[in-house]
Amino acid sequence: MIKFEHSVFALPFALTGALLAFRENGYQHAAAKILWIIVAMVGARSAAMAFNRLVDASIDARNPRTKMRHLPTGLLSRSFAWSFVAVSAGVFFLAAGALNRWCLRLAPVALAIVFVYSFTKRFTSFSHLVLGFSLGMAPAAAWIAVAGSLDPRILWLAAAVAFWTAGFDVIYSCQDYEFDTAEALWSVPRRLGIRGALVVARALHILMVACLLLLIYQLSLGALALAGVAAVVALLAYEHSLVKANDLSRINAAFFTMNGYVSMLFFLFWAADIFFLDPGA
Repeated sequence: MIKFEHSVFALPFALTGALLAFRENGYQHAAAKILWIIVAMVGARSAAMAFNRLVDASIDARNPRTKMRHLPTGLLSRSFAWSFVAVSAGVFFLAAGALNRWCLRLAPVALAIVFVYSFTKRFTSFSHLVLGFSLGMAPAAAWIAVAGSLDPRILWLAAAVAFWTAGFDVIYSCQDYEFDTAEALWSVPRRLGIRGALVVARALHILMVACLLLLIYQLSLGALALAGVAAVVALLAYEHSLVKANDLSRINAAFFTMNGYVSMLFFLFWAADIFFLDPGA
């Protein structure tokens, strides 16, 4: 029901946020904090995804694309899924408490936000941005986990992740255009059509790149960070070339494969910039 490898979307950005916080605040207890950040990320994402499957079970059963998921087919019971949500949330709270008191205090807010997302496509076309905000919290939360406070500069990375996520979610939702229209579900493709939705996705990804460049300026990062942004631009351009308004056959490659590469390459370039170009690392 929950594929661990899909955590690759947000986790590298959370780890980047943590490394940037270490760069600014020192590397005390770095290994332990990184471990607990990973545990928190996996716990929160697992709870959110399982909750989404529960909330959308009846919709998934009617959608030809999702009708073979575990809950609609009965491969897993609702009671099991609710237990999974509870255990995953417990792991998240445990990890948040192990990090610091601010993480623990903010954990219920973060979990509420990622749970609320599951309902948004029933009443707003901005559901893609709500999903983006849910993932965009990760680097800011990681900064708080390391520093014990929030530096406003990291919000540029949070915004970049939010725009990136919203953009690729708009692309992915294009394949449900007809179903969303029939079911009166809200999405950008249903509101603007597939062609218009793809334009919106491109605009969101341009905003992502702008936010990353502003963060480089704000934190005085170096050439490797810029190279990472260049790699992201190239991958996103290729992602958009895979999807046409009249041809969505390669949408899974655009969604899963390319965005996995985006997050991983971004992390590798920025981590290299931090460790090789920061004399205090």
